[in-house]
Amino acid sequence: MPPPRTGRGLPWLGLVLSSVCVALGSETQANSTTDALNVLLIIVDDLRPSLGCYGDKLVRSPNIDQLASHSLLFQNAFAQQAVCAPSRVSFLTGRRPDPTRLYDFNSYWRVHAGNFSTIPQYFKENGYVTMSVGKVFHPGISSNHTDDSPYSWSFPPYHPSSEKYENTKTCRGPDGELHANLLCPVDVLDVPEGTLPDKQSTEQAIQLLEKMKTSASPFFLAVGYHKPHIPFRYPKEFQKLYPLENITLAPDPEVPDGLPPVAYNPWMDIRQREDVQALNISVPYGPIPVDFQRKIRQSYFASVSYLDTQVGRLLSALDDLQLANSTIIAFTSDHGWALGEHGEWAKYSNFDVATHVPLMFYVPGRTASLPEAGEKLFPYLDPFDSASQLMEPGRQSMDLVELVSLFPTLAGLAGLQAPPRCPVPSFHVELCREGKNLLKHFRFRDLEEDPYLPGNPRELIAYSQYPRPSDIPQWNSDKPSLKDIKIMGYSIRTIDYRYTVWIGFNPDEFLANFSDIHAGELYFVDSDPLQDHNMYNDSQGGDLFQLLMP
Repeated sequence: MPPPRTGRGLPWLGLVLSSVCVALGSETQANSTTDALNVLLIIVDDLRPSLGCYGDKLVRSPNIDQLASHSLLFQNAFAQQAVCAPSRVSFLTGRRPDPTRLYDFNSYWRVHAGNFSTIPQYFKENGYVTMSVGKVFHPGISSNHTDDSPYSWSFPPYHPSSEKYENTKTCRGPDGELHANLLCPVDVLDVPEGTLPDKQSTEQAIQLLEKMKTSASPFFLAVGYHKPHIPFRYPKEFQKLYPLENITLAPDPEVPDGLPPVAYNPWMDIRQREDVQALNISVPYGPIPVDFQRKIRQSYFASVSYLDTQVGRLLSALDDLQLANSTIIAFTSDHGWALGEHGEWAKYSNFDVATHVPLMFYVPGRTASLPEAGEKLFPYLDPFDSASQLMEPGRQSMDLVELVSLFPTLAGLAGLQAPPRCPVPSFHVELCREGKNLLKHFRFRDLEEDPYLPGNPRELIAYSQYPRPSDIPQWNSDKPSLKDIKIMGYSIRTIDYRYTVWIGFNPDEFLANFSDIHAGELYFVDSDPLQDHNMYNDSQGGDLFQLLMP
């Protein structure tokens, strides 16, 4: 099994840089040639597609938009479960939550389900030096307290030393005292260590890129950013980008009349923050006061712009090191986040607002022309510069895709053979994937395409799911432990509708009972894009759904 948790902070860097040298000399697998493409995988926490490149007119995200202008951007990408650990294990292994048997934070798939290979592990076994910075796997039991090291990584993953202050009393309130608040704009010089986790992650990732520039082996670098995950702890100057008078409310801030109680998540983690507790909001449906709703949305958008600056600095460094013409860049999020839609303020649901994620791929010479000598594809763009122009995405696909497609697609883009499709069941198979290979969308005539990828958009389906402990909202509805799961909500998203059934689930045997239907939801996307009008018909629900399940 992997070794114990590794150290954090500055001592880590010396260990890593010396380990890189060892790794570079020991990688002798196939594909370690100088012409193999590197991979930079950027994973963001809780980022919905509130970005300029996805049509958001308010959010200032010039650096991510610039990446999109040189990328293939998927407008309709969906996560398989809207909570951190299950989603990350799902797309990093290429398998859905049911095969990984992870619906909470409390088990390690290699012990609990099967010894499944991961994306970085596959690249490592094919001659890549693999590196993890920040939140890639969810830390804790779900990645064996080691971020799945040493299986996935060539040397111990890095976590920023200031991470431990994220949920402590570092937010200065109107009373001048420090609090553990939801809204936490800070003076960076005034916080512990004088820095923030995402700033540290960017700095360390850049130092690794500098080291890898002279490497004869290709690299796979995964960088996980924390923001805009709560608390909204970000440099306070970013608030200036979003004056409160410019902040609108969610277009559908009320709990829909036809919403089954089991589908609602009561956002208990937000209620535990000191500034939200002071509002005395009733549980589970009590609305947040309108002025505070605007402040939440302001801080979420400010966190996104802060994140954008970190992405911009990372990509600018990639350019400066002349690695942009030899590095694939994939950018995505583990899931979305509700900002008042349906009266909800978190993920923890099957709605589009929780499962819809940004997804884009930059492939040098494919999605954009190779940069000329001295040309920069990714010059740093200041979100405070009002003269900066919104950049349109380079190429876009409107087809529905899933995050489990990340594994075969990254492998194919890098010239590796995509893992085979998983059989059913697949617990005994170490290397396989459930997601479709998306190479078809890149118009590569010389690369293998997935014969299972439908050509008709109406044949495309994205699957998501979410567990509940009860038919009605309660204290653990958002994040039930495995033993408490009594109901599983399986959701199908097509180009025309989102269809969800909540059915009985046995956590001891990991079995869903499709004859035990607790509730259902059916939303027609064209006429009800916000999914506010439930058209589910009890008489036909379960039978139709079971026919459409993978």
